[in-house]
Amino acid sequence: MEMVIQMSDNRKHILTSLNLNLRYDGRKLDEYRPVSIETGVIKNAEGSARVKIGGTIVLVGVKMSLEKPFPDTPNEGMLMVGAELLPLSNPDFELGPPGIQAIELARVVDRGIRESKAVDMKKLAITPGEKVWGINVDIVSMNDEGNLFDASALAVTAALKAARFPKIEGDKVDYKHITDEKLPVQKTPVSITVVKIGGKLLIDPTTEEEALIDARLTVASMEKDVLCALQKGGIYPLTSKDINEMVELALVKSKELRKHL
Repeated sequence: MEMVIQMSDNRKHILTSLNLNLRYDGRKLDEYRPVSIETGVIKNAEGSARVKIGGTIVLVGVKMSLEKPFPDTPNEGMLMVGAELLPLSNPDFELGPPGIQAIELARVVDRGIRESKAVDMKKLAITPGEKVWGINVDIVSMNDEGNLFDASALAVTAALKAARFPKIEGDKVDYKHITDEKLPVQKTPVSITVVKIGGKLLIDPTTEEEALIDARLTVASMEKDVLCALQKGGIYPLTSKDINEMVELALVKSKELRKHL
């Protein structure tokens, strides 16, 4: 009972502030916390990036391997995105196999990359039908103070753009020697997550705000405001008016995040 009352009080206080177009940390509703990107932060990865959005820190590593292609795409390489939410980053995360939150995070990020066709998968084929490059992307939460979706998507794009192919010796990969050949990244998708709390729309939510969201929409877009993916979250529905406003806000903010890339 005490927890229910406390959550109700938190919601009341946050809604009161939002109705005044204020947030607990002093930001405007459509304002991001400070954003920074570093690449080349993992020595043993072919590509890596660390993204900070406020106190939220996400680390992404890209590893490449030689694989047999899928039967239905014999002339294309493979791309897999996984996520691990470390308990040290948030006490609500638990050790063990990926939970629902980690699976959802990986799927949302993967969808934005895949649907944008950010990586030219055909250029990953070495011997069509026999040998292709497999690209494995791992997301790790180092500190969660809200908005892992945007931080992870930004880190994945940055890591892919920074990735270089390792050298091939016969049928084996020589991971000790990285070439100057870049991963064929042809587009730069950016994901913006807009959340609805009460009747207000805001971006870059903190963990306190995330606990109170009614609905969430992650909007992935490319240059020139071309949409490539939409993913809804939260338990309440969105009207067509909500979606239009959320997409419009996301496209405006995507220009801001894209500058960091």
